[in-house]
Amino acid sequence: MKVWWRRRTLHARLSLLVTGAVAAAVVLMAVASWLVVEEIQQHRMQSELSADANAIAAQPDQWITTGGARPGPEDQRGGGRHGPRQLGPRWQILDARAAVLSSAASPLPVTAQAQQVAAGGRRMAQEEVDVGRETYRMLTVPVSGGGGGAVQVALDQGPDDRTLRLFAILLTVGCALGIAGAALLGRAVARAGLAPVQRLTDAVEDVAVTMDLSRPIATDGADEIARLGTSVNTMLAAIDTARHAQRTLVEDAGHELRTPLTSIRTNIELLLEVERHPELAHRLPPEERAKLLHDLDAQVGELATLTTELVELSREETTRGDAEPVELPEVVDAALGRVRIRAPGLTFTADLGPATVLGRPNELERMIVNVLDNAAKFSPPGTTVHTSLLADGPDGYRLTVTDQGPGIDEADRPHVFDRFYRAVAARSTPGSGLGLAIVAQTAAQHGGTVTAEAGEPHGTVITIRLPAAPVLSSAS
Repeated sequence: MKVWWRRRTLHARLSLLVTGAVAAAVVLMAVASWLVVEEIQQHRMQSELSADANAIAAQPDQWITTGGARPGPEDQRGGGRHGPRQLGPRWQILDARAAVLSSAASPLPVTAQAQQVAAGGRRMAQEEVDVGRETYRMLTVPVSGGGGGAVQVALDQGPDDRTLRLFAILLTVGCALGIAGAALLGRAVARAGLAPVQRLTDAVEDVAVTMDLSRPIATDGADEIARLGTSVNTMLAAIDTARHAQRTLVEDAGHELRTPLTSIRTNIELLLEVERHPELAHRLPPEERAKLLHDLDAQVGELATLTTELVELSREETTRGDAEPVELPEVVDAALGRVRIRAPGLTFTADLGPATVLGRPNELERMIVNVLDNAAKFSPPGTTVHTSLLADGPDGYRLTVTDQGPGIDEADRPHVFDRFYRAVAARSTPGSGLGLAIVAQTAAQHGGTVTAEAGEPHGTVITIRLPAAPVLSSAS
């Protein structure tokens, strides 16, 4: 059943639910109506039997005749006079031995319960009896005054049964018509209610076919469907942005990789040509060969660095480790130790205050190393690179790296954190243009920011701001 239900369309499910709900309501109302009418008929028949039986039992002598057709006493229910046949279609009076003394029509069956009532053993008896082909409801009550005897009054149940059957047929027809109408109503409700969903589905399917993510889906109103359409548009915009960023990254990476790969290929082809033709060895003296191999080693190292940085930039959030409280001064110390080995001609100083942030130690260290490497690359020998870590308000910290290099032109500062961007003055130096891009990405992933400003009297100041780690309250 579950499999069948899941295979139905949303339109079919909603139609079936509406039809089922209305059908259940119609059937319940029909059953309740039939039960109420049946109860009313039963109560009416019971009241009529009791009134007729009590009227005869109150003055039984006036009803005992030889023909059973003499007019009876005043009817206690209506104040008029009528014969015994008007009191009940069938009635008879029994003596104490259950013998029939008088009756209004053909005799009624004297059952064992009726005999007990006539003998004074029971107060009354009500039962169903068959008289000919008809079924009667018969009530037996004792006569007034004591001494035994009983009065039997019976009413034919056929008319009431036929009325109930006719009423049941009418209710069944009404239910069938109601359920059919509910089915049509369910289809109409489903069609009207799911029209916005259908439009949204068509629009999304069109986007899936055309792959045109720049065209938003039309939405109107403020209901759930409109909110869904807005969310889909936001998702499409994010996918489009990510796709453009990916295409840009691939194009820029291809451009950056082309230069070292071309140089490596040219140098290797030259070495292979000399190996295949020893007579040309004089064209490549040993010192030139050593220089060529040194260039190859440098280009391979540059290619490896570029590949590592590309992997770092393209890493998805789901592939990264869990964030944890990190003592930032320890991370800065580790980064300074690595950079001091790479740049022995510079002096690195630090003023580090206490700071705890929520992040990933390896990524934070790589971010700081990239900033220090950038400062070391543009700092003249013998100068100083200063690093400070101070509180930045009550909820954050400020990490500042100041060098004494030539500085960054004002026109280049807004772009130094873009991928593969290299200022004109820096194009002659080694690098891929991804180091500061990784710094900006890592800072953003940790909820922070990074800026570049001019130093005094010259140089560059890179400032990284990170939020403080939340303080966890201890359980009491």
